[in-house]
Amino acid sequence: MRFIDQLPDAPLDLRLVVCDMDGTLLDEHKRIPDGLWPMLDRLHERGIAFAPASGRQYATLAEQFGQVGEGLDYIAENGAYVVKEGQEVSSDPLPDGVVPGLIDALRARSAAGADLGVVLCGKRSAYVERTDHAFMDKVVHYYKALTVLEDLHDAEDDFLKVAIYDFGGAEGAAEALAPFGDRVRIVVSDHHWADVMAPGVNKGRALAALQGSLGVSQAQTAVFGDFLNDLEMMSHADLSFAMSNAHPDVAAAARYRAPSNAEQGVLTMLEALLARVA
Repeated sequence: MRFIDQLPDAPLDLRLVVCDMDGTLLDEHKRIPDGLWPMLDRLHERGIAFAPASGRQYATLAEQFGQVGEGLDYIAENGAYVVKEGQEVSSDPLPDGVVPGLIDALRARSAAGADLGVVLCGKRSAYVERTDHAFMDKVVHYYKALTVLEDLHDAEDDFLKVAIYDFGGAEGAAEALAPFGDRVRIVVSDHHWADVMAPGVNKGRALAALQGSLGVSQAQTAVFGDFLNDLEMMSHADLSFAMSNAHPDVAAAARYRAPSNAEQGVLTMLEALLARVA
């Protein structure tokens, strides 16, 4: 198989697997493939840590992995929040004072006719003020801990991210926030979602923090991703995989390719990697 033939023949010292969720691990119906559960047991038996890395909040990821997830590590909120076995490793809140301006700018874009909704993402919960079915249907899959407010300005939390779902396309929301310049970092995480975070925050920086906490090197790490919010992870792992459905920039940055998420490509390549682990 061409995907497996590309792998190095030498015995591998694999200690950490980091995997994006949507478009990577989850299948085309956004479900965790059944084969992951026995694979997690095998990784654990070999002393290999597994960490989901997602724009989703920590509470959502922990619920998705259930009891198995209690011993996992997590890169949540596109790298703004890293948790190891239930304990915070790192967090990067948005700069003081920037959140009210972001809310007002997005409200102005909405008032001008853009069809968008805003999720204010804190450590304790995510917060929304738009509650129609069309928007909430997009939100509930990603934010298990969710609080509805009449006014987002009333939220009190440590804010890690502002997420925008723009029905007209995420690029438009990102352009509307351009005046915030270097005060924030704006990442398009799929065709409709854009995330606003503190400068320098990304999954790659979060991965480096997790590697430091675990005592794991880049040479001992495998990562899997498909979209632009996975791009920085590729340079923090010698075994970097872009799914066959990946964005061209991610494919160019990764050393290896994997079958698509619809083909359970992560499981296929993990099976091949385990066969090469010393």
